[in-house]
Amino acid sequence: MKLTAYADLSALNTFSLQAHCRWLAEINQVDELPSLAADPQFHGLPRLILGGGSNLLFTCNFEGVVVHNRLLGIQVEDGGDHWLLQVAAGESWHQLVCHTLAKGMPGLENLALIPGTVGAAPVQNIGAYGVELASFCRHVDTFNWQTGQQERIPAEACQFGYRDSIFKHDYQESHLITAVGLALPKAWLPVLGYGPLGALGEAPNAQTIFDVVCATRMAKLPDPAVLGNAGSFFKNPMVSAAQAEELKVKWPNLPVYPAGEGRCKLAAGWLIDQCELKGFAIGGAQVHAQQALVLVNRGGASAVELIALAAHVRDSVQQRFDVLLEHEVRFMGAHGETCLDEVLL
Repeated sequence: MKLTAYADLSALNTFSLQAHCRWLAEINQVDELPSLAADPQFHGLPRLILGGGSNLLFTCNFEGVVVHNRLLGIQVEDGGDHWLLQVAAGESWHQLVCHTLAKGMPGLENLALIPGTVGAAPVQNIGAYGVELASFCRHVDTFNWQTGQQERIPAEACQFGYRDSIFKHDYQESHLITAVGLALPKAWLPVLGYGPLGALGEAPNAQTIFDVVCATRMAKLPDPAVLGNAGSFFKNPMVSAAQAEELKVKWPNLPVYPAGEGRCKLAAGWLIDQCELKGFAIGGAQVHAQQALVLVNRGGASAVELIALAAHVRDSVQQRFDVLLEHEVRFMGAHGETCLDEVLL
């Protein structure tokens, strides 16, 4: 374990925002965690688990301990009708997708090029093009800071929802994800219901789907190494079926997707685009010119500017459509997670 005091976090978040933390602890082995949890110099300090930093907006310096999860390793077992994977939390999610395809274990191809680490995937229940992590997750292995013990959380106890899980709520402060167990069915079936995948015909292979997903994402989403961003900034909003019908009367081209139980999902990017906000900027923060769902640091942006831009986008959509957008990106304050409304106060 490597400990650094007053560490610079600008290279550890994909927005490339300037921020520091009181302590940075780099974890390479699970057996390093008990000593970190028991160290009295960290007692009482807030704690943040950091993987790839691809879904974070530091609103200010973090007055606590940032635990950088660098646990690595992929194990595969033949489970009969499934391939059973045990993947360490610090592995790159996209590299895992590439690895499984190369080894003849398809299933994750719709989730290609989602940024971040494997450990972050259950927190958000990552999803794209009709597929969610929850479809493949068997269990999530964790370290409990309170007990100092390792715990395996079965998938059915993870409370997976749309971009949601127990790790964003009850277990956010108490559990660090160390590994994720996945089951990939050998009887592979393509999922083609969303976006450009519907034009692939009836029998595309997994590599073709992977290639189309990657090309689509690269065409729409800027590379964080070139233009700082955290991917999709806002969640696709859920509304009642009745409200969706009313909106369709006014805007017939509005994309609407059934979400069960009398609910519908709207496309947040489309709503923002209709407010003519592509390219709109506040200082160094900008709505991406090609993808309205992405806010970018076009160079030297401050947290204040990104927060102001996010508020402007949210308010513009609410005024025009009476639909409230929620940010998917996590806002991190001095002592823990916060939200747009709180930082605007």
